[in-house]
Amino acid sequence: MIDDLDLGFDERERGEKGRHRRSYVRKRKGGSGGGRGKTVLALLLALVLLGGIGGGAFYGFERIQSYLVTPDYAGTGTGEVNVEIKQGALIADMAVALYDADVVRSTKAFVEAAEDDPLSTNIQPGVYKLRRQMSGESAVAALLDLTNKVTNTVTIPEGRTAKNVYRLLSEKTKIPVGDFEAAAKDPVALGVPDWWFNRDDGKKSAKSVEGFLYPDTYEVPPTPTAEGMLSLMVENFLAVADEIQFADRVQKERKISPYEALIVASLAQAEAGNADDLGKIARVAYNRVYSGTFPCDCLQFDVSVNYYWELTGKETKASKDMTRAELYDAENPYSTHAQAGLTPTPINNPGKQAMEGAMNPPEGKWLFFVAIDKEGHSAFAVTDAEHNRNIEKAKENGVL
Repeated sequence: MIDDLDLGFDERERGEKGRHRRSYVRKRKGGSGGGRGKTVLALLLALVLLGGIGGGAFYGFERIQSYLVTPDYAGTGTGEVNVEIKQGALIADMAVALYDADVVRSTKAFVEAAEDDPLSTNIQPGVYKLRRQMSGESAVAALLDLTNKVTNTVTIPEGRTAKNVYRLLSEKTKIPVGDFEAAAKDPVALGVPDWWFNRDDGKKSAKSVEGFLYPDTYEVPPTPTAEGMLSLMVENFLAVADEIQFADRVQKERKISPYEALIVASLAQAEAGNADDLGKIARVAYNRVYSGTFPCDCLQFDVSVNYYWELTGKETKASKDMTRAELYDAENPYSTHAQAGLTPTPINNPGKQAMEGAMNPPEGKWLFFVAIDKEGHSAFAVTDAEHNRNIEKAKENGVL
């Protein structure tokens, strides 16, 4: 008769792993009184039955109890086990993952504990270091304690080129650099909107992920992919650009395309030795390219020459070691000495301050700048004579 009542909950659950992902999920709103009423009815029926069959009823009573009382471990558990809570996981999904790892005795134990704790909705995806055989309540508490979260992060500093970013990501994820290079060939597929590559300066647009791999600290997922990591960085870039209204403001205030402003941000990021100078260097770039007051509208930034050398696998050099032939190499599309205007693409991945500097640079007619101290501060000048005096200061300070 007891078997007919299907009261062996615990044994049945152990034999049906994976087939009950949603079996014990109750609606958070609306009572469970109907279920409790049935439980009471089942208890009364069981007691009547047990009263009729005498002393052998103790075995059956234990089986009934396993149905009436949620199977649960007691305490905070022992040992260690890592459990992944996947992105978008429901409480039921979490319960199954914990049950399969023997963290909880039953999915029902975790689900009920989560329903009793309103903070359970704050459980984040990720890998957690937990203990085996924890009570449902302890498991919920452990998942809400972020010190139990196993973090694997990678930090991308401002101003790193895409090639350098791939190496940093590869070291942390063990994914080959070639996989990142292959994924980066289609920046639109990684999430960069096609309109970002529009230019108003008459130059042909070159679609590159350079500039869109936002520098930040990223959490590496348990099973990372090249496409996933790069897409995450692009998504972060778009969020920051939207936050500061980068595209709208540069079009309205600078009268140029967002892509051109991003190129300028990358140039300033590469040239500035101090964050305070980012906006001023961006202003120098705008004055040289767009004002018509600088010969040939050439930037003449040495950093862009180095970028092309890195891009093509050549050794980079300090500016003082570059020859005139190298600086004015017409075959180098990134030579801002030989080519007028801005570079074909950004030359690195600028941070928020550099983007803000390019979006809203300080007013000034500067056409020249040079680093004048070992802290990286630059002096800015409008004329050649002023610039030459700044160069002398730099030499006196041992910078040049």
